[in-house]
Amino acid sequence: MSSFYAMLDRMKYINRWGLMRNSRTESLSEHAQRTAWLAHALAIIKNRRFGGKLNPERAALLALFHDSPEALTGDLPTPVKYYSQEVREAYGTVEEHAAHTLLDMLPEDLREAYRDLLFPAREDAELWVLVKAADSLCAYLKCKEELRMGNREFAVAAEQIFGKLMAMHLPELDAFLSDFAPAFELTLDEMRK
Repeated sequence: MSSFYAMLDRMKYINRWGLMRNSRTESLSEHAQRTAWLAHALAIIKNRRFGGKLNPERAALLALFHDSPEALTGDLPTPVKYYSQEVREAYGTVEEHAAHTLLDMLPEDLREAYRDLLFPAREDAELWVLVKAADSLCAYLKCKEELRMGNREFAVAAEQIFGKLMAMHLPELDAFLSDFAPAFELTLDEMRK
């Protein structure tokens, strides 16, 4: 018996933004799914508008698994994770161990199919840039959603994350922020017009 998929399924029980008061809880599963379609979108925008030659489906798959070790570790809040270089390195070791533990939950004949989803491969480096951008974009959209609900708890995080997004200097990300992000502020009725 293998518990790999059952362990991944437990991501639905892990809530993000643990140090913040949330108007609406966001699970790790929800975050992974949202990050996947954002990474897919960024790859398509890069290909269609900026001459990229990326595989959007691969970007989505990498994003879907990007936080899977947190099924074992839980979600460590960003201020804690980046508190110091020592903490960041220690948590990196914990994440790597968790990824190995997940991989070991698979039968031997399936492990190679998941190895490069749990451990970044050199050939996916350009896609991982988009996954990181999509991950931050997902966090930014969550902050904006909380602010729309009147939750000022996310005001500073929204500014900091927006600054991080701008510092990435990715034209596909800038295009998404310009062309698509404003629609996340609309009501359902406004979107249908």
